[in-house]
Amino acid sequence: MRHLPYRSLPLLRSLAVAVLAAISLVSVLRPAQAAGEYSIQEVVDAGHGFFGETSGALAKVIEQAFEQYGLPNGYILGQEGSGALIAGLTYGEGTLYTKNVGQHDVFWQGPSLGIDYGGNGTRTMMLVYDLPDVDTLYARYGGVSGSAYIVAGVGMTVLKSRDVILVPIRTGIGARLGVNVGYLKLTRTPTWNPF
Repeated sequence: MRHLPYRSLPLLRSLAVAVLAAISLVSVLRPAQAAGEYSIQEVVDAGHGFFGETSGALAKVIEQAFEQYGLPNGYILGQEGSGALIAGLTYGEGTLYTKNVGQHDVFWQGPSLGIDYGGNGTRTMMLVYDLPDVDTLYARYGGVSGSAYIVAGVGMTVLKSRDVILVPIRTGIGARLGVNVGYLKLTRTPTWNPF
């Protein structure tokens, strides 16, 4: 075994300290994933399992949501149907998934008004941000549905109620064209009343 000269030990020590400092700095600068939040890979995997083969487009839309809003602390997988002729209605149902409080049934309904016509049936994944508890989820979420981010048939909109943000990601069959203003009302039980 070859021994290093005594003079090079301080240099090695300084190099080791610099490497450890760089590693510490990188870990501090990288956003930490809280225990109740989902990573992008977890959400993409759940989406691929739910939507099937929408691969690249789904990953791009999810990546866009993560860039804008960070890590969600829940997501909803479900399906919905909607139709419109100037005024429209949407009805859906699904399951909220969280890491810290389990799974919960959720239903949604909502009216819309605008330059809008057609109908569609979609599978929907909603990313849920800043949800303090499950009860807070059940509220009205407003947004402009025409302000969508769309990649190869997979679309994303943004809805908000108080501090909670929902990012519905949809893919499905049918055609509904236009720009509309409306809201979604999330409830614990199904209802025909969209108001």
